Amino acid sequence: MKNDSYPGRKKEAAPLEAAFNELLKAYRLEDKFKEKLLISSWGEIVGRTISDRTTSVFIKDKKLFVKLSSGPIKKELMLNRSKVLVLIEEKVGKGVVEELVCL
Repeated sequence: MKNDSYPGRKKEAAPLEAAFNELLKAYRLEDKFKEKLLISSWGEIVGRTISDRTTSVFIKDKKLFVKLSSGPIKKELMLNRSKVLVLIEEKVGKGVVEELVCL
């Protein structure tokens, strides 16, 4: 006799990525995960020059705050704000951040 102690459990095996995404969705952690992914991959998105001059990156209320140690790099990032937002959308998906603020 089969013991079906988990009636909501799926019978077939799922790929790890799909199972992980379902878990994030079930606990409503998708947005937080994408925010952390964005922060951890900041250097990969903007390149080494900007990354080396970035002192901190954080997200609050769908705004990405970037603190830079170089004035010219800050100006360049401000001029290319829309391009950076497109690169972010390509990396982590749409709707994670709506605005880029340079400090």
